[in-house]
Amino acid sequence: MTVPTSPRARILAVTSGKGGVGKTFFAANLAAALARRGDRVLVIDADLGLANLDVVLNLHPKITLHDVFTGKASLDEAILPAPGGFSVLLAGSGLVEYSRLTPQVREQLVDIIERVAPRFDRILLDTGAGISDVVLHAISLADDVLVIATPEPTSMTDAYATIKVLAMQQGRRAIRVVVNQVSVNGEGRTIRKQLQLVVDRFVCPSLDDGRGAAVPLELLGEIPTDFSVREAVQKRKLLLESMPGSPAALAVVAIAGRMAS
Repeated sequence: MTVPTSPRARILAVTSGKGGVGKTFFAANLAAALARRGDRVLVIDADLGLANLDVVLNLHPKITLHDVFTGKASLDEAILPAPGGFSVLLAGSGLVEYSRLTPQVREQLVDIIERVAPRFDRILLDTGAGISDVVLHAISLADDVLVIATPEPTSMTDAYATIKVLAMQQGRRAIRVVVNQVSVNGEGRTIRKQLQLVVDRFVCPSLDDGRGAAVPLELLGEIPTDFSVREAVQKRKLLLESMPGSPAALAVVAIAGRMAS
């Protein structure tokens, strides 16, 4: 399901096939990079039951999406300023009621998106990892999808599985890719090429009633393995603020530039 077209934010779902690939950290720093370019940016923690965007940003919210869903607080009260010049809408953690997609959760997410979209230039949905119904529903609300992967074989396998589901179930015909934690310059291009070959061979022929369809994977960039990232994570700070000249920070800024062009 896609939110009705109107003057509104461009919505990007940031997702991954598996956890531990730096998805939330990337989403937060990408938001900061886009905000520096002058965009009004909102990051929504769409990992409703296992949220950790607040940890990455060292925020201690008293009001979360759960409070909005249950009517305990207004949406305006839940939208908070974050370090880096963007806004956040945080979710709660350890809430088992959000581990599956109920009709109520489905409708509430759509309603939230419809209400915030006219107020921002860009909205980033930091989804959970994997292909659960909650994750897939959140992605379905986005205009664009960005899959984070690393060169690790399990990450590549799970990234392919995610791309396959998005192409076959949601009809996605263009998916963006960022390869994190690369150790060699150009490794991201190699990973994208390998994923593209597998998608072309096993996914594309099954699309469009057997006639086949292209699913191009656009490499937005690669982020090098960088000790500064671990240091920023441990300090719960944005890399773009604590070490803006680090290789990983510069890579995120470059990705934001490609998105804006």
